[in-house]
Amino acid sequence: MAETDRQLIQRLEQVIMNLLERRAATSSICPSDAAREAYEGDDEGWRALMEPARRAAWNLSAAGKAEVTRSGHPVTEAEARGPLRIRRPR
Repeated sequence: MAETDRQLIQRLEQVIMNLLERRAATSSICPSDAAREAYEGDDEGWRALMEPARRAAWNLSAAGKAEVTRSGHPVTEAEARGPLRIRRPR
């Protein structure tokens, strides 16, 4: 059975939380870390998971479980431009 978009986002949310838990409290991750971790192949297919990984990060941010940052400062989805990072809320 194929994974639905919602199931994929939920899986990526869990991957993001697991990655954050394995890192120091002050560390952050890139959405690509989550996409790579969630991808089950060994080629460049993880790139197709980048947008879903970003959506998962925004969901976690809205729930207060994570922060999305740019240059170390929290940003809203409307402000987000360029490279983003995900960290635990501060």
